[in-house]
Amino acid sequence: MTHVPGARFGVELAPEHPVDRVVDLGVAAEAAGFEDVYLSVHYNNRDPFAALARLAERTDRVGIGPGVANPHDRHPLTLASQVATLDEASGGRARFGIGPGDPTTMQSLDAADDRGLRPVLETFKTLERLWAGERVDHDGAFTAVDAGLNYEPPQGASIPVHVGGEGPQMCRMAAKHADGLLFNGSHPDDLAWARTQVEDGLGERPDGRGPFALAAYASVSVADDDAAAREAARPPVAYITAGMAPPVLDRHGIDPDRADEIGDRLSVGAYSEAFDLVTSAMVDAFCMAGDVETVADRMDRVLDHADGIIVGSPLGPDVDTALDLASEAYSRAT
Repeated sequence: MTHVPGARFGVELAPEHPVDRVVDLGVAAEAAGFEDVYLSVHYNNRDPFAALARLAERTDRVGIGPGVANPHDRHPLTLASQVATLDEASGGRARFGIGPGDPTTMQSLDAADDRGLRPVLETFKTLERLWAGERVDHDGAFTAVDAGLNYEPPQGASIPVHVGGEGPQMCRMAAKHADGLLFNGSHPDDLAWARTQVEDGLGERPDGRGPFALAAYASVSVADDDAAAREAARPPVAYITAGMAPPVLDRHGIDPDRADEIGDRLSVGAYSEAFDLVTSAMVDAFCMAGDVETVADRMDRVLDHADGIIVGSPLGPDVDTALDLASEAYSRAT
């Protein structure tokens, strides 16, 4: 793999656990060699910024940030200060992941129709100006009137912005305007497709924007027991499959009717039935699942197209062990 400035090996943790547990996992991730720790952002989990503040106190090296925030459940001006405060608390280690928001979450917030490229772009462009000490007026996807921060974060306008998404327009926009793309994908074919979109966007990237990194924001389930790892992958793969666009299902030969059936089961809370509908092909397509050797091989093939990997849910049947195993797999792959 050719190292690209800004390319990282990270982990996404979900604050579905108590804050103490989430912070302990973040500390363990730093000890295992991860370079970044992202906390997922969903209104129905614990507040990620509260946990990130604690994580800033307990870690020394890892970059930390939301993975990914969205411009719908909190005002962009509030996001600007939250991330700047995190940057200050961590001594300049903040990273800002931003995306249109998880479809299920946005539906609960009655904001499903607001998901799109424009709010994401306008939000992080405004935040960069605020972090640079500018005062901002904005009238677009959101409104701001003579807004500004009363302090300057350690990194200032250099807080890295990484866009989370998988649609072609979002990929190209990230390549043109952001520092990186957190592409929701775990399969080399999907990352090859994402690289094509990114290359199109990079053709319009301003010269002064700096380097760009494409990271696979991948579902990973790793354990010493291959079968146990694949079984643990069923729940997240069910959600991924249910929300996946038809062209991606077609790319992997997955029956769209079965994907719809999984979504129908999930929507009514029939989780066991939904998970039982997950096929081996779905696990292969939407998760790096297996023992260390299997996951290392998948990472190696993904890194033919991506600059880095962010290891996401479910991690494995035993999360604590999975952190070390995922780090070992990444070391073998690189």
